[in-house]
Amino acid sequence: MKLRIDNATIVSPGSTWHGKSPSITIQNGHVTAMDSPGEPAEVVWNAQGMRLSAGWCDMRAQFGDPGLEHKEDLESGCAAAAAGGFTQVCLLPNTQPVIQSKNDIQYLIAGNSRRVTQVRPLAAVTKDAKGEDFTDMLDLHAAGAAAFTDGSAPIWHTDILLKTLLYLQKIDALLINRPEDRLLTHFASMHEGITSTRLGTPGMPRLAETLIVQRDLQILRYTGGRLHFANVSTPESLSHIRQAKADGLQVTCDVAAYQLLWLDEVLEENPFDTHFKVNPPLREASDREALLQGLNDGTIDVLVTSHTPQDEESKKLEFDLADFGMTGLEMFLPMMMKLGEDAPEEVWIEKVTTNPNALLGQKDDPFAIDSLANFTVYNPEQVWKYDAASCKSKAYNHPWFGAEVTGKVKGAIYGNRNWSEDL
Repeated sequence: MKLRIDNATIVSPGSTWHGKSPSITIQNGHVTAMDSPGEPAEVVWNAQGMRLSAGWCDMRAQFGDPGLEHKEDLESGCAAAAAGGFTQVCLLPNTQPVIQSKNDIQYLIAGNSRRVTQVRPLAAVTKDAKGEDFTDMLDLHAAGAAAFTDGSAPIWHTDILLKTLLYLQKIDALLINRPEDRLLTHFASMHEGITSTRLGTPGMPRLAETLIVQRDLQILRYTGGRLHFANVSTPESLSHIRQAKADGLQVTCDVAAYQLLWLDEVLEENPFDTHFKVNPPLREASDREALLQGLNDGTIDVLVTSHTPQDEESKKLEFDLADFGMTGLEMFLPMMMKLGEDAPEEVWIEKVTTNPNALLGQKDDPFAIDSLANFTVYNPEQVWKYDAASCKSKAYNHPWFGAEVTGKVKGAIYGNRNWSEDL
């Protein structure tokens, strides 16, 4: 099939096409012409007033497949990702069973040839993500693992972390760790601060994150290798990461989009609303300010949705008993639009295209002739209602569910698969 996209303004910092609106022709899943107005095509997308960027990549999402398909299966999760503009999604290994064998990897990627959204499995570092015994990472890498992590379970075992950083250098693979000392967050449900004190709820101190960041960076200095911190949330963490980068260490980090929007005080305004129970927790204004600074100065490399679908039985509980997590794939663009000038478009686009792709070893120019077609088309100004009729995910655990939001993805292309709405 031959498809032409007209009139979209390209957003691609660093590209010669940035800010321009060429007609893009795609045939058999590859870019065949740039700036080709009027070239015959079977399908034409008129993207007047819209933006086009390289397809978005989410480096941190959780589906429930296998084992917890009632929360999110591969089909619903990939549909939500495509609707949210993501042509690639990295899935955490914390399923039942944990993603730790070649068969597990093959199960996740088997449907990629028929989906717009490509699943990039993150394989477990340790068996059952318990932090005790190694998985066979070489085999997992050969089978298609995009990177290695114990996912929502921090790697607590210092020797395991050290040996993993050494081991993965053989295959130039990325280690991802979520920094949290769980001995300091036991029984806690929100950020430790004035709000948690007022509410009488045990809090998670910043120290629980910062200690692990410091530990991991010291080990990285000793071993070398590539280390990525997931879901950073404190100024102290960013300060250590910023210095490590200046010292030449191969360290990167990401932040969850919702961490840039809400503060812990929202739990006073919406008392114990479990939609806002996330880990790491929503923190204070000073934390948010530091995260936005880190996003804009390049300390934070990647933006993630940290999509964590939960069913009603997991969320409609007392706050302390409810599961952590918020969905985010379909709300990513509206969240970026809400941030406005705090997160300029050129900045956040880079954090979901160029940077994550580079970390995953994908450095091709999406606008080069003969390159694989990988694009997202979006309307930053369209207002729409996020409800059961429009939601593709099985899960509704997002604070904006039922509300009108601004910013709508209108189409996505990956290879010879695509979808569009009113184009």
